[in-house]
Amino acid sequence: MKKYIDILKRTTMFCGISQNDIDAMTTCLNTSFKDFKKGEYIFRQGEYIDHFCVLISGSVHIQSDDYWGNRSIISEVRVAEMFGESYAVSGSSAVMIDAVATSDSTVAFFNVKKLMTVCPHACGFHNAVIQNLLIALTHKNQSLMQKLTHISKRTTREKLISYLSNQAKLFGSNSFSIPFNRQQLADFLSVDRSAMSNELCKMRDDGLIIFDRNNFTLL
Repeated sequence: MKKYIDILKRTTMFCGISQNDIDAMTTCLNTSFKDFKKGEYIFRQGEYIDHFCVLISGSVHIQSDDYWGNRSIISEVRVAEMFGESYAVSGSSAVMIDAVATSDSTVAFFNVKKLMTVCPHACGFHNAVIQNLLIALTHKNQSLMQKLTHISKRTTREKLISYLSNQAKLFGSNSFSIPFNRQQLADFLSVDRSAMSNELCKMRDDGLIIFDRNNFTLL
């Protein structure tokens, strides 16, 4: 358990919580840790979940497939980020998304019922964790709104410009690496992969960008 404390300290949910309190909290919230191989699902569409998750190591994609197998990547989960919290908190809604490990990963599971009810041990950190959870949910909504900004653009080039510009702002540099390969980026922006690859080449020829795999420089 102690080897995961440094990762948990980095999460929004445990911001301002001491290491000793985090250690106590993992017991209070019936925390468990599970390893997943690349390609394994943490949870699937149609399931009901009562635990929210924190990524300890590896990487996870939140995605959705339609009836015909067309995939849309909603977001990438990075180490120390939380996922599944909206469905866990509601409790009554089946999950409408998949969470799949895109590399060998370790995930922490926290019992949401233990968090949302009055703690019988009167843990001093309990209310602080609930407040941090609300902040984390706000950040998640802001990220989803940013994605809507990208995919609401009319053309593939406009979607790429919107996404790459936002990445440059996040990294504070015109040179950066994105967390997606070509197919994943196309799934994230809801565009055809071939059309997107052609547009990237046109943008390079027009002197807008330089790229090598997932490394980009905006000119």
